Amino acid sequence: MKFHGKAFTFGNDVDTDAIIPARYLNDSDPGHLGKHCMEDADPSFSSKVRSGDIIVAGKNFGCGSSREHAPIAIKACGVSCVIATSFARIFFRNSFNMGLPIFESDEASLEIREGDTVEVDASSGEIRDLTTGKSYKARPIPPFMQELIEDGGLMEHIRKRGGI
Repeated sequence: MKFHGKAFTFGNDVDTDAIIPARYLNDSDPGHLGKHCMEDADPSFSSKVRSGDIIVAGKNFGCGSSREHAPIAIKACGVSCVIATSFARIFFRNSFNMGLPIFESDEASLEIREGDTVEVDASSGEIRDLTTGKSYKARPIPPFMQELIEDGGLMEHIRKRGGI
């Protein structure tokens, strides 16, 4: 499983209210949520991001409320994965449950710049900045978790496997 796209960078402590502001939570439609993804941090984000693009952020990405809407909004606006120095614990679990791949890498988070073209290999954990030629390491996503992501998240994975 590989991801390839343009980097959109954000700082430290991006909370779930910055990812999807609470004023939009009255509608759980992924398309609606995606239109407002990162709106308070960058009002034009959802109009600039293209399918496959990648969010790169600092430490504690996804802190705050434990809303599942945050990874849903990120996926729905077209982002293929998120790279950060670290993730809030609940956001980490919600991301995989919703089928959003995330990768922790101190160096990549610090060095990748807005607009760089980035490629991530989930199986090896290699992150390559194709703009600068630099490579970074993240923890690979195990094969069973890649299946969960490919299926669209935990509930879809269980459904496809005949569990629901």
